[in-house]
Amino acid sequence: MKKFIDYINNNVLFKVAHLNSATIVTKIIAGILTSKAIAIFIGVEGMALIGNLRNFLSAVQSFAILGFYNGLVKYIAEFKNDVLQLSKTLSTAYYLGFFSTILMSFFCYYNADSINVFLFSSNYNYAYVIKVLALALPFYSLNLFCFSIMNGFSKYRMLLVINIIGQILGLSITLLLIYQNNIDGALVSAVITPSLLLLMTLVAIFNQKSLVSSVKITNVSLDILKKFSPFAIMALVSAIALPLISIVIRNYIIDTVGIKQAGYWEAMNRISDYYLMFITSIMTLYILPRFNEIDNKKEFRKEVFNFYKSVIPIFGAGLILIYILRQYVVTLVFSDAFQPVEDLFFWQLLGDFIKVLSVVIAYQFIAKKMFWHFIIIEIFLVVIMYFSSVYLIDAFGVRGAVMGHFVSYLMHYGIILLIFGSSLFGVLHEEEQ
Repeated sequence: MKKFIDYINNNVLFKVAHLNSATIVTKIIAGILTSKAIAIFIGVEGMALIGNLRNFLSAVQSFAILGFYNGLVKYIAEFKNDVLQLSKTLSTAYYLGFFSTILMSFFCYYNADSINVFLFSSNYNYAYVIKVLALALPFYSLNLFCFSIMNGFSKYRMLLVINIIGQILGLSITLLLIYQNNIDGALVSAVITPSLLLLMTLVAIFNQKSLVSSVKITNVSLDILKKFSPFAIMALVSAIALPLISIVIRNYIIDTVGIKQAGYWEAMNRISDYYLMFITSIMTLYILPRFNEIDNKKEFRKEVFNFYKSVIPIFGAGLILIYILRQYVVTLVFSDAFQPVEDLFFWQLLGDFIKVLSVVIAYQFIAKKMFWHFIIIEIFLVVIMYFSSVYLIDAFGVRGAVMGHFVSYLMHYGIILLIFGSSLFGVLHEEEQ
């Protein structure tokens, strides 16, 4: 516990904590207001359709940038004082990301009708939304490229301020479009708002003229690409597989128990996203950098159990409070039409609790580039999530989807403990200490 607190007080986390908290709070408030607007102006059915688009957008955005973000941040930070290596890193990421984004944009634009059927069924025609997404995608990718540069150079304050402004701007446009165009407005706002900050980030980056001039196609490096590859593949598997399986499960709910039930499930997922933002922020800012520093089992064990002792009890208490107040939470975030969502809280909250227990240990896969362990575990999680959800949906209706969520992460946690059991619970030899 002491080391955990000392790290927070002495590390970068402390320096950006207030702004990071402000970013998260702004994001949650924006999310709640958006959900409220969807509930009032669009309703339960629209919530399900928007859920599918959100998941698809997440997968497409990740694929467009080839999962380079985390790797780019890491190597910019590592090479920021080495002009040549920095140039190779920026050039490789930019040009490969540019080509992959353009290819993804063309794919989405010219397959908009097929994607529309996959996301919304043939009963709806929102192909034009997919085309808008295709046009907005390059701006999103360039924006994220600029973000990763600022992150790599530790421009945390600038990054977080831009994020806060972006949330406010995105919220304003989203509410206006929903008010004017109902579900069409909600769908269009979902695909354009991630790109709105490009102008601000470009201004920030162009102040660093040397960085801009160092991006050259002649400096694209195969060696840098090899360094990126493990990060990229791990990011892509996680960022694409989970959103796509969510779409498949949501479509299964629509086909078997109805679109309203799918809307309730999406509403539950949104509430889950809001409270998980806090815990994932802590893990990203503290756990991952800390695991990168650790080179022995003793320290790894210490950090995991410090997190369990200091953060998990607070998180667990928060989940219990949310469960007790679930009726008021649903009314606050959505409307009275979403009251059936209350029946989904128990298994979702339980699954999220297990998920956090599991994920904090699984960050070691990324920190130590345990490539094949990560890939196999993620594929296992997705497969189990699909089959358990389908089986339980058939037996219990939409409640089966949240039960499948719990079962999936319980099994995921079990496997994680098997892999890291010796590090966490075994007897440490002298050389491991």
